[in-house]
Amino acid sequence: MTSPMAPAWQVSRWFNSEPLALADLRGRVVLLHAFQMLCPACAMQALPQMQRVRRAFADERLAVVGLHTVFEHHDAQGPVSLAAFLHEYRYDFPVGVDAHDEGDPLPRTMRTYAMQGTPTLVLIDAEGRLRQQHFGVADDLALGASIGRLLAELPVAADA
Repeated sequence: MTSPMAPAWQVSRWFNSEPLALADLRGRVVLLHAFQMLCPACAMQALPQMQRVRRAFADERLAVVGLHTVFEHHDAQGPVSLAAFLHEYRYDFPVGVDAHDEGDPLPRTMRTYAMQGTPTLVLIDAEGRLRQQHFGVADDLALGASIGRLLAELPVAADA
């Protein structure tokens, strides 16, 4: 059974990056983590996990991307607050702000991916297929194994 293609992200603003589309990352495994900065599990577990993954897999074959997908406390989690949060905790991976339709409390990408809440971890293979989606904090070892399996699918570089 072939995995479905991952839907495009709908982002209204980027931090720590120029605008970044999922299609720009073809050829790389993508770890997307949807979070809210006021979500305790996100702030205490999921975001530090993303930093650890980024350091552990510090190569060009894996892209670590955050998606600030706010569905509650909208006024308290705006761009100024998010910029300060990312700076204070030294999160330097790309972070997109999930776009909203006026009057809809759920962000577009969250709705498109049918996310249950935050944190939500999404693994996308190098061909752009959605391979895993997990609501809640994933176990570090299980996540590392999943990333390793996807990286093992990549062709070996000629100069390796």
